[in-house]
Amino acid sequence: MLEGILPLWKEKGMTSHDCVFRLRKILGMKRIGHTGTLDPDVEGVLPICLGRATKAAEYVTDMGKTYEAVVSIGRATETEDSSGATVEENLEPKCFTVSEIQAVLQSLTGEITQIPPMYSAVKVNGKRLYEYARLGQSVERPSRTVRIREIELLSGGQMFEGTEVEFRIRVVCGKGTYIRTLAVQIGEKLGYPAHMSSLVRTASGPFKAEDCLTLSDVEQERDRGTLEAALLPVEQALSEFPQVLADDLLLPKILNGQVLPAHPLLSEHPRIVYCNGGRAVAVYRRHPEKNGLMKPEKMFGMAEDKR
Repeated sequence: MLEGILPLWKEKGMTSHDCVFRLRKILGMKRIGHTGTLDPDVEGVLPICLGRATKAAEYVTDMGKTYEAVVSIGRATETEDSSGATVEENLEPKCFTVSEIQAVLQSLTGEITQIPPMYSAVKVNGKRLYEYARLGQSVERPSRTVRIREIELLSGGQMFEGTEVEFRIRVVCGKGTYIRTLAVQIGEKLGYPAHMSSLVRTASGPFKAEDCLTLSDVEQERDRGTLEAALLPVEQALSEFPQVLADDLLLPKILNGQVLPAHPLLSEHPRIVYCNGGRAVAVYRRHPEKNGLMKPEKMFGMAEDKR
């Protein structure tokens, strides 16, 4: 049975769930999970967890992401991207200097507040926002704080002119960031309606575009019997947490899921990963109720356990 992280390049026109469905048929296995949704119009890195690595999917989802997007100034849409109907337009001639744009990008770096788009999967009163939107209903959306670690202007030149001005940016951000909403916010700061005209995810945590296989590549690797060599170890999904050796004395207690005295590293880190023979055995966190103790959050078992 296959086990590990499959760095998939999701192509346009597919949902993340479509990718999982296709992979279950290609690989003949059910224990497959994706690590965060990408809209059908977006292509890019979508790490897929196979076998026991599915237990680590939430950690990959929580990792930072890197995107390349094209921001279009002059027109706003109902979906905040190019797929939606125009809701506001200003086609008067515009002229922005590179320093003006960079100042706006800098002002949106750090912790910022966003309101999720109506066409999004965020739930309000038990119903996803896009379900309200499809019914023509508008509901109050809770704002959220997200972290923008870096925004870089990729387009060259000193002036950006036209009735609808476009430029490409690179965004490194934390979990829950809507890049299309960021494009709208950039437009607001420049004084015009805006939308995101294209988006590519180039990295998800430690998983990069150059690591990725398309669905067609996966089929070819399967047929050649070389797919397992293309998988990345589950430990890469846990790379943000310190690794601690589970020695022969401690290992049986960890495998039994025992509550243990808190490791000193938990005073500085939210989680630690116990490993044996270079393989992750369990993720531990501070006990939420018992001071000075820690409890297992995820159990991976020994290397031979590939259920």
